[in-house]
Amino acid sequence: MATKIRLQRGGRKGYAVYRIVIADARAPRDGRFTEKLGTYNPNTNPATVDLNFERALYWVETGAQPTDTVRNILKSEGVYMMKHLKGGVKKGAFDDETAQKRFDAWKADKQKGLDKIREQEAKAKKDAAAKELAAEKKVNEAIAQKVAEKKAAEAAAKAEAEAAAEAPAAEEAPAEA
Repeated sequence: MATKIRLQRGGRKGYAVYRIVIADARAPRDGRFTEKLGTYNPNTNPATVDLNFERALYWVETGAQPTDTVRNILKSEGVYMMKHLKGGVKKGAFDDETAQKRFDAWKADKQKGLDKIREQEAKAKKDAAAKELAAEKKVNEAIAQKVAEKKAAEAAAKAEAEAAAEAPAAEEAPAEA
């Protein structure tokens, strides 16, 4: 029986979330599977992967063939790196402890890159919000200035009307005296 490591679709329309499963090569995409290895959510940035590392490594070493997308996921999670390091241990190039150190160093470097991406995205979001706020303040100042000008014009017109109304009254008062 040929086994595949593949994605099984879930989630709602327009928001796909996948399970990473071991299935018979002849089974349909969303059909019966042997074992669930984890989940993959491509909707987040960077994509969220929850993987049972030990079981994934076991199945890769056993010979299960991953699909292209799953192969990329497994590579990014370090399953293939660990398989490669275990091969070096079997050949006697180095011991288990050295292999684990190399893997931990690789994983730490990978995590730094992911943290940097998240940090840049948060900074970009913050900058965009600041720009929006500045633009909104500018628009509000323009509106406030127009309102102030309109009120000043209304006050001037009202003062003129009052002055015009008082002027004939003032002319009549001296004439009567």
